[in-house]
Amino acid sequence: MRADHGRGVVLALSILGFLAERPMHAYELRQHVSDLIGHNRPVSDGALYPALNRLRQAGHLDRQAEPGSGAPTRQVLRITDSGRAELLRRLADPKPAEITDGGAFFTLLAFLSRLPDPDRQAAVLRRRLDFLTQPAGFFTHAGAPTRIKDTTDPYRKGMLIMARAAQRAERTWLEQRLRELAGTTQGPGPGE
Repeated sequence: MRADHGRGVVLALSILGFLAERPMHAYELRQHVSDLIGHNRPVSDGALYPALNRLRQAGHLDRQAEPGSGAPTRQVLRITDSGRAELLRRLADPKPAEITDGGAFFTLLAFLSRLPDPDRQAAVLRRRLDFLTQPAGFFTHAGAPTRIKDTTDPYRKGMLIMARAAQRAERTWLEQRLRELAGTTQGPGPGE
């Protein structure tokens, strides 16, 4: 998958997710999307407007003119029923790269509460947890991830230390959330 295509998937998911919360004009939407995914690369008009047009052509968004208060008419974007269905489909069945790429997964996570079924939310979280429990690293030696203690370069060691700490924190949160979701799907116990 090309990197820009992957970014387009994340951009489309962000657009659908934010517009599912409420209608917005493009400038406001761009601000929200930039706050969520722009820390890696800014969201430019050259990326946003083609994505909006693709989603409109697919029937997932519509645009309506609304009078501005003392300003020119502004175009407000709204998600359609088709767009809501597409958002739910993307949330319930994310592509492998949306599970394995941290930025893409965090974008997915930002809207996962829109998926109404706790079991389907849990399935997505289990996929991420399964990915995080596989041996992995930035550097390998003889096909195995490099251990921190075997790394002599201080910057590579720093990368490994930070990545592993973040991974432990994420696994802890995922495990906790999965336990919480399991409690919501089991119904009341005896005497409750």
